[in-house]
Amino acid sequence: MSDNINSRTTRRQQKDTMQKKPGRKMPQGLFKKILMAIVIFGLVVLVGGASLFAYYASTAPDLDEELLKDPLTSNFLTKDGDIFLKFGTEKRDFVPYDEIPQQMKDAILATEDVRFFQHGGVDFYRLGGAVLANFRSGFGSQGASTLTQQVIKNSFLKDEKTLKRKAQEAWLAYKLEKEYTKEEIFEMYFNKVLMSGNRYGFGTGASYFFGKKLNELELSEMAMLAGMPQYPNGYNPFKYPERAEKRRNIVLTLMNRHGKISTEEMEAAKKVPVTSTLLSEDERETFSKYPAYVDAVLDELEAEGYADLLAEGVTVQTALDPKAQEAVEAAINDPSYYESEDMQAGMTVLDTKKGTIVALGGGRNYSGRNLNFAEQNRQPGSVIKPILAYGPAIEELNWSTGQKVVDEPYKYKGMDKSINNADGRFLGTLTMREALYYSRNVPAVKTFEKVGGKKAEAFAAKLGLAYDDISSGHALGGGTAQFSTVQMAGAYAAFGNGGIYTKPHTVTKITLRDGKTVKNLRPDPVTAMKDSTAYMITDVLRDVLTSYGTAEKAAISGMDIAGKTGTTNYPADIMRKENMKSHYVPDTWFTGYTTEYTISTWGGYADYKTPITTYDYGRYVPQKLFKAVMTKIASNPGEFIQPDSVEEAAIVKGSDPIVLASSFTYSNLVRNELFVRGTLPAKQAIPKKVSIPSPSNMTAQFDANSNSIALNWNYDASKKYDSLGSPSFNVSVSIDGGAYQSITKTNAQSAVFSGAEFGRSYTFSVTATMGGYTSGSATATLSLAGSSSPVTKEPIIKEPDGDTEEPIEVPGDPNDEDNDSEQNDQNNQGQDNSNGQEQEGQNNNQGQDSAGNQEQSNQGNAEQEGQGNQGQGNQDQSPISPTPEAPPAENN
Repeated sequence: MSDNINSRTTRRQQKDTMQKKPGRKMPQGLFKKILMAIVIFGLVVLVGGASLFAYYASTAPDLDEELLKDPLTSNFLTKDGDIFLKFGTEKRDFVPYDEIPQQMKDAILATEDVRFFQHGGVDFYRLGGAVLANFRSGFGSQGASTLTQQVIKNSFLKDEKTLKRKAQEAWLAYKLEKEYTKEEIFEMYFNKVLMSGNRYGFGTGASYFFGKKLNELELSEMAMLAGMPQYPNGYNPFKYPERAEKRRNIVLTLMNRHGKISTEEMEAAKKVPVTSTLLSEDERETFSKYPAYVDAVLDELEAEGYADLLAEGVTVQTALDPKAQEAVEAAINDPSYYESEDMQAGMTVLDTKKGTIVALGGGRNYSGRNLNFAEQNRQPGSVIKPILAYGPAIEELNWSTGQKVVDEPYKYKGMDKSINNADGRFLGTLTMREALYYSRNVPAVKTFEKVGGKKAEAFAAKLGLAYDDISSGHALGGGTAQFSTVQMAGAYAAFGNGGIYTKPHTVTKITLRDGKTVKNLRPDPVTAMKDSTAYMITDVLRDVLTSYGTAEKAAISGMDIAGKTGTTNYPADIMRKENMKSHYVPDTWFTGYTTEYTISTWGGYADYKTPITTYDYGRYVPQKLFKAVMTKIASNPGEFIQPDSVEEAAIVKGSDPIVLASSFTYSNLVRNELFVRGTLPAKQAIPKKVSIPSPSNMTAQFDANSNSIALNWNYDASKKYDSLGSPSFNVSVSIDGGAYQSITKTNAQSAVFSGAEFGRSYTFSVTATMGGYTSGSATATLSLAGSSSPVTKEPIIKEPDGDTEEPIEVPGDPNDEDNDSEQNDQNNQGQDNSNGQEQEGQNNNQGQDSAGNQEQSNQGNAEQEGQGNQGQGNQDQSPISPTPEAPPAENN
């Protein structure tokens, strides 16, 4: 035991010895030096900061009583320098302090500056919290401005987050508190603050929004007004009622937290809908001239932090072209374009090269009382295909416009969800050019997936279109991403401007009262894509306005125009709930451009669930408005010039890799296509036949004994196809208008479908495959009526037609209930016979649709028209015309 004691004693002595070894303790002299250095550094910072503050304060403007109390009139100028709006004091009702209701004061103070009557102009307690927040999140992330500082900022200083401005603001706030009483300062703030548009002061706000005097306002109305100064135009309840109500409820919560109202009063006021006490539309004041454009200017100034300058008598130089604006308003207000009195439209006109907004159409008879449809966001439909699919493919993969793509039954990558085209058909082998101007859905998704979501998203971002969690469904204009005509015009203008993108803007310059100019108001142009990509997309989009494209109604004779149509559709659950017909859609688009102007137009209804039900007076509204406006405003647009980075060559359509055409190539297979310079194939070759005939005369016969349906079809391929081998056939079925599902693959010209059920409608499709090439399809429809005898429809080969988007929902959405099935209503009785033969580019298809809502193509034109149309389609031939098996259709 003594040994253990000695051991413990020894260990304790060793530990004490080690703790006393030199070097384990900081020398006292070094500690003093470090402490002294910290103190000196702090003094230097303090003295430096004080000196900088003194310098900034010495450069601050003098207090001007006139500016403190009355905002001055600002002038808005057209692009030519003419005044089109005097913006200012005529929209201001002055209210003295003693006439302001106490509850109105409480609402403002609880929201903006609860310690207003305790501080001396700068609230150091609140400032400390803001400083900590700024250290964590960066300078300017959180403010601590008092009402006094806000009066100073609104009267003398620019709304910018800089040390200089904050120092000057604090100094002038201190001076203001010395020269005026708290009541006088509150009165200045109350009457000077911007409420919305060109309306200043809470008294003006009460009259404008509610048609009341201040002493007539309810608590909920006072709270709404008190919350508006933070974001005046953004919290405008006429335009953004949900946003305004949310902000109002925050104010009510703050009033309760600071003991200004009881919990019962707060809850009762929150239950009042913000729209319930607003003035009706016909009672509201409006701008007398160009209200949609003025709205855009004000929104832009507010977004850039310059809205407060309007109270200082500034001059705002805009890009407004009165001639263009009046043309837009005249066209958009013409009732002859629309299917109903309630249908709406929005339009943006840009200078293609500058990116300036020269005109805006906010809606029919727009007065600023409601939503500006030029700036609203809606799903883009197929307008997005050049941006998310084909543009990135050229930019990233050096695709030619003759790149082979196959329109065939296909599912989203990694998902058990089929993609449909609007016409329910698959056109087989196409070029990229054809896939885009026909607006086929399957090739667009395939192309998007080939490029990759990240690269497609990056391409769109450079054009001002932001995506979150992008997926294949976005390539068809669906999903949660929504854009405005302003954004879409900006993106397309880059295609017309050699790949240079400039953010759309209305304001080019602001001149202060002293003659100085506020800089950096023109967004910097950026290179969004190669000029080769821009031109090649433009060249394809020219074809959209031809007889075999989808926007022939937008074409103007003799004018070089490129553009793209777009249509969205409803999810299946909404269509069922609202009992909608299959051709009903919510949105229709057209965005087109010349070297001079870019115009994006949207058509639809303010209520998303109100559908567009017709074609000529519904879906074609954007095309017709585009044509009306472009015809009036175009002065002398030139042609798009092919850059040196692009070269043209004749190729064999469908060859993969691409083969240059030779003198031995069948003429109907020759296509003149564009290439990024340096990617042209090295040599010519004599290709095999690559475009194969489609099956024809498909029939469907029901056998009640076996509940099966016997399918038969004809297939006639001439000897020139022998080198491709024997044909095989892929048979698919769509049940009750649902997505096509493959039944079988066979070498015979017949098949059997088992398990047929009464009360259902079956549409069968068959395509041929030879030598790796896929043909177009033939279809037949059979309806089994209840438990009675089946209603047998004549065999049909439906011509691709229509202008309807594939599903608007992103694939994989848990709320998506097979939206594809709503896209192609096959419960029509019809007849369509095709010889299925290719005869040196000639194809004679005849079709009849007695119950559908689709117009068959005429001379290659496959736009959807009104209901119950009948027609015949004959395929035109040209160097870039579609194959005989691929008549045009849009699937927006």
